[in-house]
Amino acid sequence: MYFPQIDPVIFEIGPLAIRWYGMMYLLGFAAAFFLIRHLVGLRELPLARDKVADLMFYGILGVIVGGRLGYVLFYNPGYYLAHPLESFAIWQGGMSFHGGLLGVIVAIVIYCRRYHLSILLTGDIVTASAPIGLGLGRLGNFINAELWGRVTDQPWGVIFPGAGPYPRHPSQLYEAALEGPVLFAILYVLHRRRAAKGVPFFTFFLGYGCFRFFVEFFRQPDAHLGFLWGGATMGQLLSLPMILFGLGGLMILNKRKEKI
Repeated sequence: MYFPQIDPVIFEIGPLAIRWYGMMYLLGFAAAFFLIRHLVGLRELPLARDKVADLMFYGILGVIVGGRLGYVLFYNPGYYLAHPLESFAIWQGGMSFHGGLLGVIVAIVIYCRRYHLSILLTGDIVTASAPIGLGLGRLGNFINAELWGRVTDQPWGVIFPGAGPYPRHPSQLYEAALEGPVLFAILYVLHRRRAAKGVPFFTFFLGYGCFRFFVEFFRQPDAHLGFLWGGATMGQLLSLPMILFGLGGLMILNKRKEKI
């Protein structure tokens, strides 16, 4: 099937253009704010409601700074070394999820130390809100007809503009489903069942790492990077530490539980 003609711009007001991708970010942040407020009460985190906005500010700053820095360092260091000022041009695109995740972790640690909160419990709550933005972001990628998948002969293959004449996996939608509602459902159930402190946090790393590693088999690797060691993509190589970190954290928590 051919890619549906979706205008990436929702509407324009003079020189200002409101784009679907930017709208997905806004919707993701808004949904995260209300979910965090809900989970703060559910998990009894000693954080006043008026401080949730501060936590969101730290998180958003971590996403933007870490995401851009991660893209510069992980995906195109040579180009930005030659054009250092363009590293700040986030409006031209180029954000890394893995870099954004590291940025959020640093921001959460700073926030928790400032307000004397449990880093693990706060991490449990913040990571549970991440799948909403991740799923919406992947929908934004699909609307922009970017980050398409590899060539396929499956009947649901899509011919993307600018990707050649052959149908490709709509890998953006695969990621949207797995990183969005599926991962969110897993984490929310853990919260509802009062999982031990840290379990949702490490489950997020394990779940996202596994889902991203799997979908990379259907996603076309970045043209300037191609396939790397052993035929792996950069997304898979960056996901492996997440899988190991999540699995290791859950094993440590289980060992501690056995000793109690």
